[in-house]
Amino acid sequence: MELSGQTVKVNKPRPVNLDLQTIRFPLTAIASILHRVSGVITFISLAILLWLLNLSLSSPDGFAAAASITDSFFVKFVLWGVLTALFYHIVLGVRHLLMDLGYFEEMDTGIASTKVSFAIVAVLAVFAGGLVW
Repeated sequence: MELSGQTVKVNKPRPVNLDLQTIRFPLTAIASILHRVSGVITFISLAILLWLLNLSLSSPDGFAAAASITDSFFVKFVLWGVLTALFYHIVLGVRHLLMDLGYFEEMDTGIASTKVSFAIVAVLAVFAGGLVW
């Protein structure tokens, strides 16, 4: 490698292929990745939920059709998943905002805030299950 006329010798060659199955992500990284995934799920499900709302508000027959769609177990399970993803995205979004303000930036407090966030999301997921069923 050459930098401004000087030759620099690299001691360790970089790996050509990374084995992603052997990499262990810290809990905070997993929370951050799942926050992005929950945002995508929320964004995609928004179109479906708006269609269902439009159908239910179109007429009394449309409301009956929307009610019959949401009666199946599979649709209720999907709605529960969407609500859980939304709650996850909100709770972890607040955590990220607090980190932007300078809180929970150290490794130990970051892991603790992630665990607290997961616990809050678990409680809200149970609440969402009560709403759907």
